[in-house]
Amino acid sequence: MARPVRFNLKQKDTKDWGINMTEAPEGFGGEGFFATSLDKVVGMARKNSLWPLPFATSCCGIEFMATMGSHYDLSRFGAERVGFSPRQCDLLMVMGTIAKKMGPVVKQVYLQMAEPRWVIAVGACASSGGIFDTYSVLQGIDQVVPVDVYVPGCPPRPEAIIDGFMKIQDLVENESLRRRTGDKYKALLESYGIQ
Repeated sequence: MARPVRFNLKQKDTKDWGINMTEAPEGFGGEGFFATSLDKVVGMARKNSLWPLPFATSCCGIEFMATMGSHYDLSRFGAERVGFSPRQCDLLMVMGTIAKKMGPVVKQVYLQMAEPRWVIAVGACASSGGIFDTYSVLQGIDQVVPVDVYVPGCPPRPEAIIDGFMKIQDLVENESLRRRTGDKYKALLESYGIQ
């Protein structure tokens, strides 16, 4: 009786598979060696190993669940592990309406994350308060924590969330290791009351 599955034992070229391999950083290579700067290697490693912390309060969280599902599959970008402990994550994804009473909680979660850390405001409510221009809703999380990327939409489609994630990856890859020790970054954190 024949096996129901037949395996192809011939090795195929990865170009035939439609797979794009990660490009090597700028550098100088030769027979058996490659030399580049530490900034570029660390940036490439960080870019492909972000650990998102979802902070979802309403409908944008449902779109994030779709983004993590098998159809859109955010894990193919190196975000396989979604963490729910701030101490183990480096990307805060705030999704949905944030009430003013919830603002200090968002800030506390941000402070518990280890440096370097990045923030995405997903959807109109997290970015600007959305349709809720009321006394109880925070008009954008950038009032309590610094935001790196804004994803528009009410709610944004999974493609938009993936696009925002790719913008964060570009930022992470090209960020200098010394940016976070610079005077401009320290002044930004001090404006939010963060040391």
